[in-house]
Amino acid sequence: MGERSCDILIVGGGTGGCAAALAASQYGYKVIMTEQYPWIGGQLTSQAVPPDEHPWIETCGCTATYREYRNRVRRYYRDYYPLTYAARSDNFLNPGSGWVSKLCHEPRVGHAVLGGMMMPSIAAGWLEVLIPLRPISVDVDGDTIKSVTLLNMETGSSETILAKMVLDATELGDLLPLAGAEYVSGAESQKDTGEPHALPGDADPNCVQGLTWCFAMGFDPNGDHVIEEPQQYKRWRALVPEFWAGPILDWKTIQPQTGNPLTWTLFKYEHARNMGLFDYRQIVNNSLFEDNKRIDTTIVNWPQNDYFVENIIDQSQDVVDGRLADAKQLSLSLLYWLQTEAERPDGGHGYPGLCLQPSITGTSDGFAQAPYIRESRRIKAEFTILEQHVATGSNPERRTAEPFYDSVGIGSYRIDLHPCVGGYDTIDISSIPFEIPLGALVPVRLDNLIPACKNLGVTHITNGCYRLHPVEWNIGEAAGHLAAMSLSKAVLPRSVRATPAFLNDLQERLADTGVELHWQDYGPL
Repeated sequence: MGERSCDILIVGGGTGGCAAALAASQYGYKVIMTEQYPWIGGQLTSQAVPPDEHPWIETCGCTATYREYRNRVRRYYRDYYPLTYAARSDNFLNPGSGWVSKLCHEPRVGHAVLGGMMMPSIAAGWLEVLIPLRPISVDVDGDTIKSVTLLNMETGSSETILAKMVLDATELGDLLPLAGAEYVSGAESQKDTGEPHALPGDADPNCVQGLTWCFAMGFDPNGDHVIEEPQQYKRWRALVPEFWAGPILDWKTIQPQTGNPLTWTLFKYEHARNMGLFDYRQIVNNSLFEDNKRIDTTIVNWPQNDYFVENIIDQSQDVVDGRLADAKQLSLSLLYWLQTEAERPDGGHGYPGLCLQPSITGTSDGFAQAPYIRESRRIKAEFTILEQHVATGSNPERRTAEPFYDSVGIGSYRIDLHPCVGGYDTIDISSIPFEIPLGALVPVRLDNLIPACKNLGVTHITNGCYRLHPVEWNIGEAAGHLAAMSLSKAVLPRSVRATPAFLNDLQERLADTGVELHWQDYGPL
């Protein structure tokens, strides 16, 4: 077992972890970031989820480094892809033309861009990225984390890293139980939080949003790429959730805001509202390339492959592995259904030209390297963000949410909760542009642990709008600055929040580096 030390350890190299590493390494401290999967970037890359963003993202509402990431993605396409003149000239190039985002891009491009953004700090010796490592134990002395031990997923060996500050940027808040931190998982009750959409009875730790094992799917109109029937196909073909419009493998889903049945098609030209599921998260549009060597490709992250049958939080590794295998089987079954049984507008069944695209995901089978995790363990924080703070229904007269004196960033997204384990249906309600309070990044007890992604002080409800790409990036960026400033001033993170001069210094630093602390006039709703 090896051992090394650093000033700031970031466990988890997802979207928030990368932002934290970029921020913390500006101060000249030794920073180590670890990641379990081959690609850094999390949602943006290894989980293969095109950015979910708010309508004003091109002009405001994100940090300068997140905007740099977006600009670099477009520049990468212009530098390395044979774009048409029209596509190359488009300042707002959307490489895949998907309608879920203004920047639907290939996950491998995101991985390359993030690596380029980190290279100056790596070259200077301030940042080290270690892959593929998963945390397995934490050494705690009183209220202070001394070290984290991680398992090398390739060699089976372990390594212990000593650190002064520790950031948990794992997708499920893995350090929280290992460190004995106070945390919450699942859904709170109305008596706990007073939230209108919290559970009316008791809290349910098992009520966690479904995860999705995404895959890259191309369409070869003249090809036949039908796979063998998946092992669990009959199981998933027979599943009819009580709150659903019928079988899970079907074109009929539920309209989130109304609960009414909603019928989809594969392509937008087949749909009355010009909204096909293929076009939804399309990341390759061959018409944008001069050489015409590509096939149109989408990321399948649809209602039909949300895995909400079982929870993977606080389960044994064997149970987790089994449930993740089931989630992958669900996605594979969806592909097989699309290829063989899905009804076509012409009266036929199946689209045999649909095919997996391994080069897009960096895997042998075209599936994402990691499952898309929507909901994590969440720290019990000095301040918890509630539905009442951000929901439009709780703030009918406001254009932006009530400001926080300790704001470290901003975000905007609907409160979007996918179906949850235990038979709980979708919650999808409007929210207003909101802020990220520093208090949500400060644990109630542990001194040197900082959450750096979806594991901050939110509830099951507010997780629904704080979990998206630009918000997670902002959370991680703020966490990185907080860790470095705590070291530079030789104080605990909670002291930065509690001391007006320190808090002012942090907020000034954030503002100077391009973090928007409050919403300005963002234009019409």
